[in-house]
Amino acid sequence: MPPSTVRVVRAPPGLVWRAWDADQAVGAVRAFLRPDNRWFVAFDTCRADSYQPLLAAVAENVGRDLYTTARDTDEQGLDRLTRLGFTVSRRESNYLIPTDPAATGLDAVPEPEGMVIISAADADEEQLRVLDDALRQDVPGTAGWKWDPGDFREETFDSDQFDPATYLIAVDTDSCDYIGLVRVWNGPGRPRLGLIGVCRPYRRRGLARALLARAFRVLHERGQTVVTAEADDANLASGSLLLSLGASRRARFVEVVRRVADAGEAAI
Repeated sequence: MPPSTVRVVRAPPGLVWRAWDADQAVGAVRAFLRPDNRWFVAFDTCRADSYQPLLAAVAENVGRDLYTTARDTDEQGLDRLTRLGFTVSRRESNYLIPTDPAATGLDAVPEPEGMVIISAADADEEQLRVLDDALRQDVPGTAGWKWDPGDFREETFDSDQFDPATYLIAVDTDSCDYIGLVRVWNGPGRPRLGLIGVCRPYRRRGLARALLARAFRVLHERGQTVVTAEADDANLASGSLLLSLGASRRARFVEVVRRVADAGEAAI
């Protein structure tokens, strides 16, 4: 195989690298640091010989483990990632959940005593951010997550998918502590269940189902018949909850990681 003529150039000011062969663009990759302090990469359409130099440029710049995701049915893509030095970190499934209370069994769910449900639009922003950070520690793939206050506001209240009627917070009426939330994003296409979580001392009281019942009722009344969601395959509690609502599994995804220590051994 002849040596590659690909050269990689970083495109300022963002974390984007482009691969060129003479004056022809042959690939690109974008890197982003999540609030859980993990670097993810996303490849644009790439020629086969551009993946390795693009990835090497990102690795040299950030000096950290790199993560990305792929469908588990994409055998060619997963094989390429393996040859680039990636190994499986975790797997998750995508679900489709009905919103009809008659189908989910959420038609007669009482709200637990001593708690009240409010809209995120009426919540204290700092308390909500702290709650979000705390709940993510129990979500596979987001341990260590800690929001920057500005990023949290931008990704939450400033998002065009934010819906105050389907982003709900459970509050302990005695302590006024925020103890759980349900977050449904409403963007183009189907609404998406971003998170359903309850703090550990308040679990097994029916609070998660009460939050879902309130949010799904809004969607059903709007004529939105289904909502999408993702759950880690190792998170048996989340998977069981979704299936109990009549959810059907639609697709599986694989998260892979390229460790710094292994990067020098990878080749493609």
